[in-house]
Amino acid sequence: MVITRFAPSPTGHLHIGGLRTALFNYLYARSCGGKFYLRIEDTDLDRNVQEATEAILKAFEWVGLEVDGEIWYQSQRLDIYKGYIQQLLDEGKAYYCYMSKEELEALRETQRAQGLTPRYDRRYRDFKGTPPSGIEPVVRIKAPLSGEVHFKDGVKGEVCVQAEELDDFVIARSNGVPTYNFVVTIDDALMEISDVIRGDDHLSNTPKQIILYQALGFKIPNFYHVPMILNEQGHKLSKRDGAMGVMDYKALGYLRDALLNFLVRLGWSHKDQEIFSLQEMKAFFNPKDLNSAPSCFSPHKLEWLNSHYLKESPLDTLKALLKDFSLPNGFHALSPAQQDILLEALKSRVVTLKDMAHEVAKVLTPPTHYALDKLKNKEQALEVLNALVASLKAQDFSSPETLDKTLHTFMQTQGLKAGAVMLPLRIALLGEAGGIGVKEALFILGYQASLERLKVFLTL
Repeated sequence: MVITRFAPSPTGHLHIGGLRTALFNYLYARSCGGKFYLRIEDTDLDRNVQEATEAILKAFEWVGLEVDGEIWYQSQRLDIYKGYIQQLLDEGKAYYCYMSKEELEALRETQRAQGLTPRYDRRYRDFKGTPPSGIEPVVRIKAPLSGEVHFKDGVKGEVCVQAEELDDFVIARSNGVPTYNFVVTIDDALMEISDVIRGDDHLSNTPKQIILYQALGFKIPNFYHVPMILNEQGHKLSKRDGAMGVMDYKALGYLRDALLNFLVRLGWSHKDQEIFSLQEMKAFFNPKDLNSAPSCFSPHKLEWLNSHYLKESPLDTLKALLKDFSLPNGFHALSPAQQDILLEALKSRVVTLKDMAHEVAKVLTPPTHYALDKLKNKEQALEVLNALVASLKAQDFSSPETLDKTLHTFMQTQGLKAGAVMLPLRIALLGEAGGIGVKEALFILGYQASLERLKVFLTL
């Protein structure tokens, strides 16, 4: 069975790169009918933030990545890790190192001065003497002294590291708390993780973890190290480029389906398809199709996808989503039909839900400025609108279609072209030369509000 996991550290909010990693692992498990686990790596008690854990869980809930079983917390498993550390010590595969921080730094300085790579010199690897007093030892693994550590990465291909490049790395700190590489190895083994998909910033950790798998007799999982996401200039993604917390995207009005679709294409492809539903992602995803080249974060692509999903969203869905944004009270005073017409008129004109809420407020708020410079003849426009006001009746506002007929009848009766009526009418109602359709604006505002806006404009 394919079993994957996502294992964030709760030191900050879940960011876009982390969500992509979670998505890849989730999709692979679901595509094979396997299991997907969430593990919170919270052994670094000095850096853990409870709000960060809550933010990770909220982000998972928002994007709909359901996990199997209970959430794993490493901070609740310290006794398990200590048991395996003791096992390695008892089997002679690990040892206590009494080297002080000052001694280690002095050694590294000497090595740097000699042009060598700074590393621990294994002086306590086979130590049999009396331990120095006043030193709380760390525990180091006995890494192989010769040969190589190699594995086949699903993205990078064959990876080989010479043993001489590795030192006896620390697996437990002097306070007894195990290190990252150690707890990751133990948990992945005990959780029976079959496949690890993660960023290639973890590639250097993998040989160390393989050493631990072998020392403990655990089965080694398959690894897929995905290249990092870069900005459009080919540099590391920053917050300015889009490396924000996942929930920041929700606050900006992006739809979860658009965000997931965007992320799945940052490093994975299926033929020439660009638009994927979550069900399609589950059906098509295979880690063998992960790209070996870095992906480019394009804000324009995300906006295009979000616009697509907004256009395709049912109106009831949009109404529910817009509850998270500040809609004016006037929107809730509209009839369901008026709300539907307004959202339908806007959803093809905006990029995000936040934009939509802003545009709703613009339509429902009487204009204070008018695009008079767009009118060729203001006096003539005022004459046309005066005549229109006299011809409009309350019953004309029963539907946009009825209003459309009324406007065309007025134009025919007055011998006017559409531009002579529609442009000044739109400016009078909305203040701008562009925007939603005139008949839709009249219907949404209703008879009284429309006439009030027209009368204000006619007094300019």
